[in-house]
Amino acid sequence: MEEAIAADLPIRGAVIAADLERTARGAALREDLERRAVPLETVSARVFAPLADTETPQGIVAVIEPRRWTLEDLDLSKGGVVLVIDGVQDPGNVGTLLRTAHGLGVRGTIVLRGTADILGPKTLRAAMGANFRHPVVSLDDPAFITWTREHEVTLWATAADGVPITRVKRGAGPVGVIVGNEGAGIRPALNAVAAQRVAIPLPGGAESLNVAVAAGILLYEVLRGR
Repeated sequence: MEEAIAADLPIRGAVIAADLERTARGAALREDLERRAVPLETVSARVFAPLADTETPQGIVAVIEPRRWTLEDLDLSKGGVVLVIDGVQDPGNVGTLLRTAHGLGVRGTIVLRGTADILGPKTLRAAMGANFRHPVVSLDDPAFITWTREHEVTLWATAADGVPITRVKRGAGPVGVIVGNEGAGIRPALNAVAAQRVAIPLPGGAESLNVAVAAGILLYEVLRGR
């Protein structure tokens, strides 16, 4: 909720548990909502519990109007980097991917078919509000491929048998880093249009990394090399 307020999203109303205001942070949040004239309803903990889908809710449930991002919101100037999520099904992973991309300064994220709902409760919690300020656009494959060609985006596909990311040098133009499904990886159609297959060296002998962890390492290396 604090991130939604910071992103200046429209908040249509909120239900607050009575004990929220027992902490300074909770009291400050309520004051902030009141200043914005958000309709509020305070209820007992017993009434509040069924409204939340977590075992230990933080004491507030709200209806917000999420931002609707478009491709025009993706700034590719000066060799911008975008994250491309292909069929990642775990909402926790998707949320962490969005939070990581936002934190590292990636210009935006494109979500392809088969990916978990970017506005689902678990995704939102894992993203920690990142998708309120980080552009996220859902596309089908043809629209995505057309967009990359029109904007001369170089695609790097993550693959266990790819070239170690530390050996790959990027050009001056925009780059899209594709991460794929937790089990199946990136679909063949996307591998076919990628200019480079890249991998993370794993000297410890592990077979693979969690997709969100891998994306963080790859994005950091791509951004560092610009």
